[in-house]
Amino acid sequence: MTQATDHSPAPVQGGRTAALAGACVRGALAAGLGLGSVTVLVMVMWISSPYPDSGPGGALHVAAGVWLLVHGAELVRPATLGGAPAPVGVVPLALVALPVWLVYRTARDAAEPALDRPGPSAGGAVGAVTAGYLLVGAAALAYGAGGPLPAEPLGAALHLPPLVALAAAAGVWTAHGRPTGPLPGRVPERIRVGLARSRTALAVRAAAVGLGVLLGGGAVLVAVSLAWHAGAARESLLGLSGVWSGRMALLLLAVALAPNAAVWGAAYGLGPGFLLGTGVAVTPLGVTGTAVAPPFPLLAAVPAGGPGTWVNWTVAVVPVAAGAAVGWTCGGGRRGAGARDGGLRDAAFAALLAAVLVGAAVAVLAAAAGGSLGTGRLAAFGPVWWRTGGAAAAWVAGLGVPVAVGLRAWRRRDDAAPVPPAPVPSAPAPSTSPAPPAPAPPAPAPPAPASAAPEQSPDPGPASEAPTAGPVPAPASTNAPQPRPGSGAAPAPLPVPSPDASRASGGAGREERPAPEDDPGDPAFEPYAVLPAAWEDPVAREARWTALKEASGGLMATFPPAPVAGPAAPGDDMPEAPGADDPGPPQRRS
Repeated sequence: MTQATDHSPAPVQGGRTAALAGACVRGALAAGLGLGSVTVLVMVMWISSPYPDSGPGGALHVAAGVWLLVHGAELVRPATLGGAPAPVGVVPLALVALPVWLVYRTARDAAEPALDRPGPSAGGAVGAVTAGYLLVGAAALAYGAGGPLPAEPLGAALHLPPLVALAAAAGVWTAHGRPTGPLPGRVPERIRVGLARSRTALAVRAAAVGLGVLLGGGAVLVAVSLAWHAGAARESLLGLSGVWSGRMALLLLAVALAPNAAVWGAAYGLGPGFLLGTGVAVTPLGVTGTAVAPPFPLLAAVPAGGPGTWVNWTVAVVPVAAGAAVGWTCGGGRRGAGARDGGLRDAAFAALLAAVLVGAAVAVLAAAAGGSLGTGRLAAFGPVWWRTGGAAAAWVAGLGVPVAVGLRAWRRRDDAAPVPPAPVPSAPAPSTSPAPPAPAPPAPAPPAPASAAPEQSPDPGPASEAPTAGPVPAPASTNAPQPRPGSGAAPAPLPVPSPDASRASGGAGREERPAPEDDPGDPAFEPYAVLPAAWEDPVAREARWTALKEASGGLMATFPPAPVAGPAAPGDDMPEAPGADDPGPPQRRS
């Protein structure tokens, strides 16, 4: 007899080494997917072009250069009209999302442990994925060197590794559950304590809100300006290309440069503006110098030359909104669960730290959104990163700190305000109408002798159907004295006290208030009407019974119902049941 048992799969030899090798292969595959996607896009543009400059080999070399440009590397045009090589450094930020997303997903999947072997460490996963990706990047750099748009090796070495490492670190962090602490022991204690405070997390959240408001406001400014200069944008699109394939390529390039335009719009709203060549600055105060920008649909949104007007100055609403959003988040935002309400100093510090973070983020985006399009006057295009970052930090700090402190002070004043006590419901006022005196209980009837049987009264006739007062026979109770068997005596009927008597004698020392319907002084008192004499007529009773029987469909007994005979003494004959002429039970003679 054999017994089946479950055995877990044996771990692969060299588990962590195999996991690191797998992560490196995953990184190379991610780079290959990104390179393949850019290659497909470039080949589609080359096929649809009516006048291609080179063959398929040249298109593949251009695809390798464009893929490196997406990572921040600067391309070089060796063949120009002047003869000198011209750099191309404006990176379409929309295309950067593709490699970042691929590296992020790859690192997240590589950091998760497999069923047959343990997963790599966090640092090992980041290093392995980055190494595999950079191997493909080095191959693409070498392949594109002989094409029409080769990448500058130094620029590729400075931009490609940091971008891939940051994306891989974000993926590994997500795979481990996005922990917020504690930081490693090698980090200085002062930094670990400072980052662990709740106001630091609040400042990061406020900085994200302020950055989103700035970029959204910049996008709105660009859209409004494009709508205002729609005619110029259309003319530039139609003038650059006369075929639909060229126009589609221009539209795709404009879509890829839309995030760059949003950053340029935010820089314009902040005040420093952007450059359209060496010595040409575009700010809300006006355009200085002579613009030499090439015709392009997005550049049609640039304001005309000359000093600015009040329409240009209204763009200041963008940084004002960003500063107010940061101040509201730091001073009037909701606290996390279990977090204490900090004072005014904490609110000011959080807003100030958020301003520094916003300035740093805007500076990085401004540096990435700009670049060079050639030499000479075309060497500088886009916002100046240090001016734009400083202006963002100044706007957010100048508006966010006062708003945060004011809102925090207002909220603390509301929290410290005394809460009025809840009103206590008052007891209802006692009734002013005097209660009617309770009637005296009737005297109980004397019990019948044990040797005497209850007498049968003759047929009382119709007049005896009226209700009579007196004791009503009740079923025998275990508390009442029972007659002996064979004594020939029936149990004596027990007197039933009236409701008024029971209320009057309800308890010693306790006064019973009459019900509203029994109290003549109560507004809800409604006296009952006296039933007419015809109600007790035997003919009327028979008619009512017959109508009820017909309505019941034959379920009721034939009129009149036979009354149940009372208890008889042992040894006596059962009394004869009353006939149809006897309308009711026999009455006891008093």
